[in-house]
Amino acid sequence: MNKKQTCTFEWLPDRSSKIPIYRQIIHFISAQIQSGAWEVGTQLPSQRDLAAKLGVNRSTITTVMDELAADGIIESNFKGGTRIISNTWTLLLSENSIWNRYVNLGSFKSNHAMIQAINRLEFTPGILRLGTGELDPALFPSELWKKAVKPLENIPSLNYLEASGLYQLRCAIVRYVTKFGIIATPDQVLITSGSLQALQLISVCILSADSVVYTEAPTYLKSLQIFQSAGITLESIPMDEEGILHHRLPRTDQRTRILYTIPTNHNPTGITMSNQRRKALFEYCGVNRIPIIEDGAYEELYFDKQHHQPIKQMDLNGDIIYLGTVSKTLSPGLRIGWVIASEPIIDRLGDVKMQMDYGASSVSQWIMTEFLNSGMYEQHLEQIRTEMEKRRDHGVRVLRQYLGDRVSFKSPAGGFYIWMRFNKKIPMQKLFEEAVKVGVLLNPGDIYDYAPTNALRISYSYLSCGEFEEAVKRLAGITKRWFEV
Repeated sequence: MNKKQTCTFEWLPDRSSKIPIYRQIIHFISAQIQSGAWEVGTQLPSQRDLAAKLGVNRSTITTVMDELAADGIIESNFKGGTRIISNTWTLLLSENSIWNRYVNLGSFKSNHAMIQAINRLEFTPGILRLGTGELDPALFPSELWKKAVKPLENIPSLNYLEASGLYQLRCAIVRYVTKFGIIATPDQVLITSGSLQALQLISVCILSADSVVYTEAPTYLKSLQIFQSAGITLESIPMDEEGILHHRLPRTDQRTRILYTIPTNHNPTGITMSNQRRKALFEYCGVNRIPIIEDGAYEELYFDKQHHQPIKQMDLNGDIIYLGTVSKTLSPGLRIGWVIASEPIIDRLGDVKMQMDYGASSVSQWIMTEFLNSGMYEQHLEQIRTEMEKRRDHGVRVLRQYLGDRVSFKSPAGGFYIWMRFNKKIPMQKLFEEAVKVGVLLNPGDIYDYAPTNALRISYSYLSCGEFEEAVKRLAGITKRWFEV
């Protein structure tokens, strides 16, 4: 990380406590890191300054630093001082646990401290989740669910299924995606535990550590560590109002390379790629031999009568891996997604998936099959699109009413998100902390990009209209002071 921010605090050790001073200091520093108050990459004061501020001997601070370094939490060097390098579950373990020296040895990287804080705070009672990318639980189709579950009485068994998933579900998906212009066979479909697992499978099955994945900037992929943990490089490509600027993709590169894109209702910006840009991107990648992962997570959440067809429908040579999921349209807890690709790719992904979990939930696969075959899924989608459009319109009105000229954004044509930029530089970490204090949980734009964005991903999908308005009112209240200069 490039941060040079120094930790600040007012805490002092309790000299009347039976806990040794050095141990109190270790607990304090660990708690600050674990809470997200001190981020990975943040600079610690010098040992001399720490000793003076805490009123302890330099040798006490040396002991503290040695133990934190041994646990892989901090790193010291002569030029850069001491900085925080990890916020992993080392901090949660007993100080005497034999696992303390092992938890940082794995290859999978820890989440960004901000994302860890968001994941933890999402379950705080009463907090208003203004950036959450899920449907409001109140929109779960309870009556349709009862109808879909009823035929399960006739399921022959709930044994393990074949590597690529329930055949009946794969057939149903093949029939369903024809409305998008995607032509596939059941052997070209793999059922996954959500599209996130599909990305993980791709990262370990298809790409090597010297590969590069091109993405939009900003991108949902930046908020994950799936590819980075495999040693794969992410390189961002700018966007405009029509989508990714494909001509910025390098024509030549010695590394194995692939493009990951969310062309419809992009996460986090809400942009939908124009048909002209889709065609140009497909042709450019074909000529320059750049395979594409097309993420269709928000494909069906369009508000206009005529929606854009996936890039995959142009693919006759198997150059595109298409990802689908019901996590954004029906229920994330169902854990059902799918990959549509050429048979060799499906066979490879399926083989590794069997080694990971022996298949997605059999119950979920049977239920999803019934949803698709009965037409209940499309019936539910119509209701969700209507509700999301209503919430989008309400969200736009509320943001303009309470934040006005403090922010800039465009109304999306579908999906969940409004990409809202502040018109004046805002300290995003401070904004996040202040919002939490008033019961609002934000998704700062920086977690989706490598450069500061001065933006928030605003979601109108999770909160009711009344809750959304209350959250925006509170947000307006805490941002006011930065615009009163």
